[in-house]
Amino acid sequence: MNRRNFIKFSAVGFASSAVAEDLASVDSRNLDSPNADSTKIMSIIDLDLCDGCKGLETPLCVSACKEKNKANFPQPTHPIMDYFPQTKHEDYSKNKEDITRLTPYNWTYVESVKVANREVFVPRRCMHCDNPPCQKLYPFGVISKSKEGAVDIDKDFCFGGAKCRDACPWEIPQRQAGVGIYLKTAPKLAGGGVMYECDMRKDLLERGEKPVCEVKCPKNAIKFGKESEILERIKHDKRHIYRLEENGRTVSVYISSIKFEDINKAILEKYNNKPKMGRPHMEKVRNPLEKSANLALAVTIAPFAACLERALRR
Repeated sequence: MNRRNFIKFSAVGFASSAVAEDLASVDSRNLDSPNADSTKIMSIIDLDLCDGCKGLETPLCVSACKEKNKANFPQPTHPIMDYFPQTKHEDYSKNKEDITRLTPYNWTYVESVKVANREVFVPRRCMHCDNPPCQKLYPFGVISKSKEGAVDIDKDFCFGGAKCRDACPWEIPQRQAGVGIYLKTAPKLAGGGVMYECDMRKDLLERGEKPVCEVKCPKNAIKFGKESEILERIKHDKRHIYRLEENGRTVSVYISSIKFEDINKAILEKYNNKPKMGRPHMEKVRNPLEKSANLALAVTIAPFAACLERALRR
């Protein structure tokens, strides 16, 4: 077992019992739940409406996101060291304008694929899981979930170990080396930068305002609303839905008249059936923390990982 997998699996042990309870409660809910949290926000992404902003160099949701978050983008210190024991590092600072995938400088992008004779555009960003495995896996509060439902990484304390990306079924968070707290604590021993992902503009949601991706969408393909309202809308929509079972449910809901199995097949074929970092699939997934083997391993070696993590953060 390599260093990443050791920490990845052992860290799960900190939250194993809590995760089991959370997952059980989530799976028992249905669309008619009377306990829908009035403060929680959900979003609908309608693939029948999204046209990828054809005619524009950059989709408006992507350009709006980049503009709104540019102050939060990493400013790495050069030269960037490799992270032990690897002989490489992840550096996107020289390719900040890449909008073809998720990067630390591009928190949302639009995937286009051909399904039968139709071109389908799929805006991709963090799914903001109801019970995010990335948060459960990391035991020191670096990843939080707001009452509105936004999952956020604390950039000031993230070590860039990429455990959150390992735990994410879609491998959403992306790492930028040469930035972060690890440079001041253990630059040659731990971490590797900071992880970045869409924070759903939780500051705007807290003020009751709309995220810029919705505001700038010319086709109204992206809509945010209260959980109770979105659940009611989903219940009456006869199209295919991607969210109800994925990873114990997510804040982001995709709706399409085309089956998501066909969309996912087209995505995989586009990349020759080889996983591409920063370009998520749309497979049916379950929360990885549900796997008994992972939890058993985590419980066994969690104390050792705890000591290691605390030592690295001193």
